[in-house]
Amino acid sequence: MIRSIFVFLHRWVGLAMTGFLIITGLTGSLLAFNTELERVFAPQLFAEPRPGVAPLDLATLAERAQAIVPDRTVGGVLYAEPDQILVSFASTNDSVTGRPNPIAGFDQLFLDPWTGAELGRRMRGDISEGLVNLMPFIYKLHWTLTLGPFGSTTLGIIAIVWSIDCFVGFYVTLPISLCDFFRRWKTAWQVKWRGGAYRVNLDLHRASGLWLWPILFIFAWSSVMFNIRPVYEWVTKATFDYRSRMDEARAIMQRPRNDAPRLDWRAAQETGARLATELAAERGFAVSAPLGLGYSSMGGIYTYQLRTSRDVFERSPKGGSTIIALDGRDGSLVALHLPTGEHAGNTVESWLYALHMTRVFGRTFQIFVCALGLFVALLSVTGVYIWWKKRRARKLSMNRSAARSGGKQPRLEADSRTPAATGHSR
Repeated sequence: MIRSIFVFLHRWVGLAMTGFLIITGLTGSLLAFNTELERVFAPQLFAEPRPGVAPLDLATLAERAQAIVPDRTVGGVLYAEPDQILVSFASTNDSVTGRPNPIAGFDQLFLDPWTGAELGRRMRGDISEGLVNLMPFIYKLHWTLTLGPFGSTTLGIIAIVWSIDCFVGFYVTLPISLCDFFRRWKTAWQVKWRGGAYRVNLDLHRASGLWLWPILFIFAWSSVMFNIRPVYEWVTKATFDYRSRMDEARAIMQRPRNDAPRLDWRAAQETGARLATELAAERGFAVSAPLGLGYSSMGGIYTYQLRTSRDVFERSPKGGSTIIALDGRDGSLVALHLPTGEHAGNTVESWLYALHMTRVFGRTFQIFVCALGLFVALLSVTGVYIWWKKRRARKLSMNRSAARSGGKQPRLEADSRTPAATGHSR
């Protein structure tokens, strides 16, 4: 009885998720090589490397950015790639409604790290701008279905269901009887390529789900982390020692707003570097290089982002790095975020982020994740095919029963490869 319920749930939950998983699987395959494809479709946004020439410091880059767009307030500069500086802008609120003003024209500006010259600008994800926004559009489709917060929440709910279904799907592959358990379960891990179309699809669906189960669950649960933080953090807090990012954000929001910090970019950079040296000695980590400098008037805090020995990422410094938050009035330390080594839950989160974004294990893992996205789509398609064949077999069986009860011969005969004939109906 319990098994029948789980089979029923796995079947119908899988059908409900099919379209979403196909979209996220296929787009995820492309995003495994996001930077490489960006270089193909938007090469103008990357600077020409200058071996032997030191790049400009973060404060100078922020000042150059402000000079390029004097009508905007620069919110921060970040080494999005070693040859690309990404400039973000502070949001402004309407003086009457208090709501954020819509951003017009562009929301991303790119600079040359060595000269501070503009490389280009774009409204991230606006496909009408052409190939320069192709990869951001694919990312937007992958993350929000291009439906904004509604799409993000929808995919978050799907991710929760997918995470639970990983366990349900694993359970339904187990043999019903404990007699000769492992020999019987071994067949679930194999694909009988000489079987009919239905049998091959069933084996592919079941075996690939088993072999890839750990990484599938990692991607399902990390999707919850990206899209529905409250659920993710609730589970993480219940499982690990965890320092909540939502709690940190709420603490910052409770600080007074400061639109005119006493520290300028240069003073903030110098203070951040000094704090980094002191904290590295105190907490036992090594500093490699500064990555970003930003300011938020909400809370009046500068963030100094750097690469350290506690980071997980091996390539592309976006995210996952060590962050020092300091007060814009006096430079005092507000918070230190270390990706690993202090709280088990935060270490797990850093690894979830790095694995989902293919920032570890080099090219081999990128290729694996690209193939994994295709497998996710394959699992969805094979699941639909299996459901369709079983549904067809049940209809044929009902027609036969109806024909026999009416004294008539059925007009249709079951395909010899249907579930009813092969003994795989559930």
